[in-house]
Amino acid sequence: AVAGINRTKPQVVLLDVHMPDGGGAEVLRRIRPELPDVVFLALSVSDAAEDVIAVIRAGARGYVTKTISSKELVRAINRVADGDAVFSPRLAGFVLDAFADRPGSAPISDPELDLLTPRERDVLRLLARGYAYKEIASELFISVKTVETHVSSVLRKTQLSNRYELSRWASDRRLV
Repeated sequence: AVAGINRTKPQVVLLDVHMPDGGGAEVLRRIRPELPDVVFLALSVSDAAEDVIAVIRAGARGYVTKTISSKELVRAINRVADGDAVFSPRLAGFVLDAFADRPGSAPISDPELDLLTPRERDVLRLLARGYAYKEIASELFISVKTVETHVSSVLRKTQLSNRYELSRWASDRRLV
């Protein structure tokens, strides 16, 4: 994605949020300094607050889910090209909460959470919702061994000792 954007220098990039090597947020972090005039509209199947906030913090001008109609998507692309920000009402609420200065609002920056890869966050979210490793594997189309590896990595990065502590940690960060 980074090489293609650098090569073509488009006016607007429709950016998938979940990609290998750090996802859409990482693409934004790498491109924005080099091409500050390129506008990004995030597109994802996810409507999770942390996904929305991560790409907006990284510089996306809007965020739409893949349930959007083709007509609405074209309108959204044109709007961000014209300088508007585009969010569905539900997603706009996440963004407003993230930047609100009040107790319980989502943090603008969470260095501990930022240490986790998008896949680790996916595994953590399902784990905190009470899914068994086998159910997480099935949901994410990965092996149980891979789930175990991600959980071990999250435990190491967060310096926590068990899934109950992880669940509380995830809940405190509104990942659940």
